[in-house]
Amino acid sequence: MIQGIGVDIIEIGRIRTSVETVGQAFLERIFTASEIAYCSSKHNRYQHFAARFAAKEAVSKALSTGWAGAFRWKDVEITNDVSGQPHVTLHGHLQDSLASATIHVSISHSDTHVVAMVVIEGRLL
Repeated sequence: MIQGIGVDIIEIGRIRTSVETVGQAFLERIFTASEIAYCSSKHNRYQHFAARFAAKEAVSKALSTGWAGAFRWKDVEITNDVSGQPHVTLHGHLQDSLASATIHVSISHSDTHVVAMVVIEGRLL
């Protein structure tokens, strides 16, 4: 049973501006150390940061709670398997509350924008 659907679109330039203006403090507030290492290793790192940002926003929308309360950016981590397929890894309170749910994520981009869609399937605690 589908429990939630979320979608987000972001301009890659917006993330680039945030990284260039705020720097490491922005990255460390939004992304896990693994996400920062992964994105920083890529040729178009801003596109990869934007993809993770959009996916995290899509998760928050699928939960219908937004970023309120104890919900933190780093509680949602976007990883890739060896084929490049993205996956959502949860930490903290979210990991416990969504233990019996499956989260599907799809990410796509153009030269200027990234879009991410998330479907949460199963039982929410």
